[in-house]
Amino acid sequence: MLHVVANHMGAMIAVVGASGVGKDTVMSYAARRLVGQDNVEFVRRVITRAADAGGEAHLAVSRERFDELAASGAFAVHWLAHGHGYGLPLSTMDSLRAGRCLIANGSRAALPAFVAAYPRLHVLMITASQDCLLSRLSARGRESVEEIKARLARPEPPMPASLTIHTVDNSGDPEVAGEAVLALIRQIAALD
Repeated sequence: MLHVVANHMGAMIAVVGASGVGKDTVMSYAARRLVGQDNVEFVRRVITRAADAGGEAHLAVSRERFDELAASGAFAVHWLAHGHGYGLPLSTMDSLRAGRCLIANGSRAALPAFVAAYPRLHVLMITASQDCLLSRLSARGRESVEEIKARLARPEPPMPASLTIHTVDNSGDPEVAGEAVLALIRQIAALD
């Protein structure tokens, strides 16, 4: 077990935003630029989705295995959304105690659990215009235009009070948003 003075505790950056805003794109951009930075860690989620489903690289498990892992305390945070289970490994707590800055794809609805688990939590809200979202989600081909419009019309879950929220718009060139995300990570991880 690592012992670290409290002010050396690492930070968790939970990346949230609606489907299609480009969370994976900007996170991948930042990850490529931060290769070799030992104090920055991009968390690999456990998801009840096929490994070849596209999007982020994740550890694919069955729903039964996910439930077993959750029941055994293997997750620091876990939640259900859109018919899938999502979890962040308990080992993220060791990384925080070691002083690392962690970046994880999160969920707005799961933020209360993030608040409870991670004492130094920053929320990175990725946004994009409605037209941009409609175009990106349509290009995926997973839903009809009517289903996409219904998805975009859903109200966003409220954010827990007293969170540190940083917003980056990814409606345009993903490199511009990626650079903004990279600058934020560097600031939080004190790389500059």
